[in-house]
Parts: sequence; C-alpha cells; structure tokens
Amino acid sequence: MFGFFYDSYYWILVVPAMLLAAFAQMKVSSTFNRYSQVRSRSGYTGAQAARDILDRNGLQGVRIERVRGNLTDHYDPRSNVVRLSDSVYDSPSVAAIGVAAHECGHAVQHAVGYFPIKLRSAIIPVTNIGSKLSIPLLLIGLVVQVEPLINLGILLFSTMALFQLVTLPVEYNASNRALATLDSTGMLSGDELQGSKKVLSAAALTYVAALLVAVMQLLRLLLLFGGRRRDD
Repeated sequence: MFGFFYDSYYWILVVPAMLLAAFAQMKVSSTFNRYSQVRSRSGYTGAQAARDILDRNGLQGVRIERVRGNLTDHYDPRSNVVRLSDSVYDSPSVAAIGVAAHECGHAVQHAVGYFPIKLRSAIIPVTNIGSKLSIPLLLIGLVVQVEPLINLGILLFSTMALFQLVTLPVEYNASNRALATLDSTGMLSGDELQGSKKVLSAAALTYVAALLVAVMQLLRLLLLFGGRRRDD
C-alpha cells in the first residue's frame, strides 16, 4: 500500500510535472505583479474595460462583480457574471485590463457557442465524480484485489486529464480574443499590449502544467497497475 504513494513512477513522472506547475504559478504571479505597476495610457480600469468589451459584443446582460482575493478572476456562466478580483477590478494597469478582457473572452465563448467550452461544461459533472472517487476506488480495488475496481478508478481518473486537455483551447482562445479586442479598440497598444500578452501567456502556462500533471499521474497509474497485471 505504501508503494502506491511513493513508487518510482511517482518520482520519475509526477514530481517533475508538479515542479513545473509550481514554477508556472510563481511565473504568473511575478509577471502579473510586474505589469500591475504599469498604468495603461487609456486609463481604463479592469471593470471599465470588461464593461466596454461585453457591451461591444452585445452582452449587456452579463454583470460584473468584485470578488475577494488575488487572481481569483473568473466568468460564472450559471450566474452570467464576470467576477474580477480586488487586484483587477479598480486597477488601470496593463495586467488588470488583460485579465479582465480574458474573462470577458469566456463570456463571449458561451454567447457564440464555442464548442470546446460547451464540451468542457458538459464533462464537468463526470470530472467532479472522478476527482472524488477515482483514488478511493483504486485503493479499495488494491486492498481487496478486485481488478474491475482498479480499472474503474483509472477510467474515472482519466476524466480529469480529459478536462485539462479540453481546457487548453478554451483558455488560449479566450486570451486571443482578449488581445485582439484590446488592440482593435485601442484600450492597449504597442508595449502595453505586449505586456498584457506576457501576463496571459504566463497564465496559460499554468494550464499546460496542470495538463502535464494529470497526464503524468494517469501514465503512472497505467504503468503501475499494468505492471501488476503482467506480474499476475
């Protein structure tokens, strides 16, 4: 049982991916903090930029709310609300405007029926089940030596990797929409636009890292339990 948590595959596959994920988190924080000090020439705050972008896309019904925390920004399709963090809502910085525009990109994706975001929303219930039951099922199957339980645990775990895979085009598309809008409207230009792009690119790296962690975890499980079956 102890070997399940600390086998060689864990150290070879999972730990390096987790280190990349930690680096990505530090990278997005440092990049955001850097460009939070750069005031945009347009003077737009994050909230003002978001309102302008939503209105330009005919999304007057989407509300904008402040949410506590740092980089807790998100679009909630259930409530039809773009929530901007304390560090974005009132800030006229290049970083804040970029993040606000990115979240509006998600609102636009839902409005136009962008397929990857529809797919991601559809698999969320299954992913939630997988995140809660996959490891318990694996452990129970390991203890009682019931292979179908182990296989079911691996299958449920794979849904989390699938979710991370589908998330990548959703996030990159939202960033591309954001940068194109900021450029075409003149909210940001030149070096400002490049700074915003660096912030969004750093954020995208966190999603790449999350996918890598999920894939390495899945590969580890397949190698670990595939090896057990061969040994049997």
